[in-house]
Amino acid sequence: MIKILFFALLIKPIVFIVLGLNLQGYKQLPLKGPAVVAANHNSHLDVLVLMSLYPLRRLKYVRPVAAADYFFQNKLWAWIATQCIDIIPIQRSGQSVDTVLAACHQVLESGQILILFPEGSRGQPEQLGQIKKGLFYLMQRHPHVPITPVFMRGLGKALPRGEALFVPFNCDVIIGEPLALSSDANAFITLIRHTFQTLSQRCLGQGVA
Repeated sequence: MIKILFFALLIKPIVFIVLGLNLQGYKQLPLKGPAVVAANHNSHLDVLVLMSLYPLRRLKYVRPVAAADYFFQNKLWAWIATQCIDIIPIQRSGQSVDTVLAACHQVLESGQILILFPEGSRGQPEQLGQIKKGLFYLMQRHPHVPITPVFMRGLGKALPRGEALFVPFNCDVIIGEPLALSSDANAFITLIRHTFQTLSQRCLGQGVA
């Protein structure tokens, strides 16, 4: 209930009224799981915007991956992360791949929708960072789970890193068709990067390199 109220009363009005979005490909968004939504990452707004695209009744099935070291740095952030957003906390260092991905496997096996960022951490606004192999390793156990790519532009400037106030900026959310899982990690990374670059060309602003 807290999660639904958080999005209904606060986040959705901000996303759709204050920010405003150029949203394309909404019908591609998976509404039932198991499914993976894989998006580029430039801002802490990314998770909130992606989750806001879902009907309130579906939000309980949507679980974003987020860095434990950031969201658990104090009690307030930890409460918001666990109670309002319902994140899957990931330790970004000092853990084996199997340990890091264990909770993600459980989410998919329970038929939920997983939101994750193949870059692993926030990049600079309008720049695509290095794609890591985490998604490839995750999908080796779930080869038939659809992976829906999403490219977002402008959110890194709407909420710049280190700032707490929104800056008016036109933002794009472009949802693509499900990706085909490759048996080769490097080929899969290349596919993700190429897909993000292709989707970025549909943004109202310029694409990314």
